Amino acid sequence: MTTQSIFVGIDVSKDQLDVFVRPQGDSFRKPYTDEGMNSLVEYLTKLQPELIVLEATGGYEVKVVASLAHDRLPVVVMNPRQIRDFAKAIGRLAKTDGIDAEVMAHFAEAVRPECRLLADEDQHELNALMTRHQQLVAMFTMEKNRLHTATARVQAHIKEHLQWLDNQLKKVDEDLDKFIGNNPELRRKTEITMSVPGVGPVFSRALVSYLPELGTVNNKKISALVGVAPFNCDSGLLKGKRIIWGGRHHIRSILYMSTLTATRFNPVIRSFYQRLLQAGKSKKLAITACMRKLITILNTMVKNDTLWGEN
Repeated sequence: MTTQSIFVGIDVSKDQLDVFVRPQGDSFRKPYTDEGMNSLVEYLTKLQPELIVLEATGGYEVKVVASLAHDRLPVVVMNPRQIRDFAKAIGRLAKTDGIDAEVMAHFAEAVRPECRLLADEDQHELNALMTRHQQLVAMFTMEKNRLHTATARVQAHIKEHLQWLDNQLKKVDEDLDKFIGNNPELRRKTEITMSVPGVGPVFSRALVSYLPELGTVNNKKISALVGVAPFNCDSGLLKGKRIIWGGRHHIRSILYMSTLTATRFNPVIRSFYQRLLQAGKSKKLAITACMRKLITILNTMVKNDTLWGEN
């Protein structure tokens, strides 16, 4: 007799965990507390599922994933859009926490996404610092924009707040540098990536924080993770243009800015960019191709543990 594979979907909200198990069809709810999570982990450990799927929920899922991963349970965190698209495809238009858990379990069984590299405690701490840095930059930009239209009295308050935000940014930058400097793996990755002309501290920090897979997967996979891998758009005899889609937008936006710099100061990227333009490619297409080339260069360098210019 063969053992039937088990798939689990968990919908995480602020106060509760809704769980659905396929193919048994069991469903239950646990409180989002330490006791509730311990009980869930104990249950799933005995169940030995082939795969557990959760959605990214703005950080609520982190503690659950860490608990499951700690007990070596196979867990994958998916983009909510992918789960919702799957629900629509199978005709599940209603949306509740229980239904979401059921859809995720069905997704796990039907699609069987690959278990990805899960961030450890250090990675979570680095991500938290990077997120705080982004929040402060966003607030600084908004306040600076308000300064131009504010009255003289309000401008004084805004300038005071801008000074405070600037000081906080400097503190977060110091914490980031110290944190990366104290971690040998992160320090080496930063050293390698920043040796590439066109890659500055902002992009380097983003790489080690939001793309921990860098150097551990092949170039095709890393391009897809960032969202610069071209996908076919063909139907019958129609051969459409290949497009990029999906990926991690926060990495891709920073990669775009770094690539613009690289087309001026990085000899390899600059030469590649100019050849594409001379071949009649549009600037948009050429930049996208350069983004893909830059991220694959970085991936290869980290994988081979080599600095720019080393053989």
